Amino acid sequence: MRMDVSDEDLALAAAGGDGAAYQLLLARCYDRLFALCFRLTGSRAEAEDLTQDICLALPAKLSGYRAQAKVTTWLYRVAVNAATDRRRRAASYSRATDGWADWEVDRQKTAAEGADATAWLYRAMAGLSPSLRDTLALVLDDVTHGEAAQILDVSEGTISWRVAEAKKRLRAMKQEEEAV
Repeated sequence: MRMDVSDEDLALAAAGGDGAAYQLLLARCYDRLFALCFRLTGSRAEAEDLTQDICLALPAKLSGYRAQAKVTTWLYRVAVNAATDRRRRAASYSRATDGWADWEVDRQKTAAEGADATAWLYRAMAGLSPSLRDTLALVLDDVTHGEAAQILDVSEGTISWRVAEAKKRLRAMKQEEEAV
């Protein structure tokens, strides 16, 4: 391809599928396109990504080029639109993820606190008498007082007393630990 061919003629040829015309057009316009993308984004990495995205989409977009403006004017419009679209996607992503990190930190903190509380309860239950520990273990496993009474072969009133007594002793253990 001759070097004296205009950018507009190159764009029309590239739109028609001429790969050599596309390569020459890109070689002529790439540095200016990258410079504009850098000014639009303010970041070298973002400008590189944006320029690459534009270059990948350019063969399809060239079919819409009608030579009503200079190729560089048209190409700059493509770049501005691409930068605008990228900013909108980033803003949408930011809005969608806003608060996610805080939520996840809170979720992990709550889970850790729950695990700590459960670990404390199991350690504290080890300090209870076997009858209180067995009763509490059953009741914590969603066994009713009546079912626990049958399992342990005692009255339901005994189960209720044991649960109350276990709670009282666990509360006392907790208060002793917090006082230290």
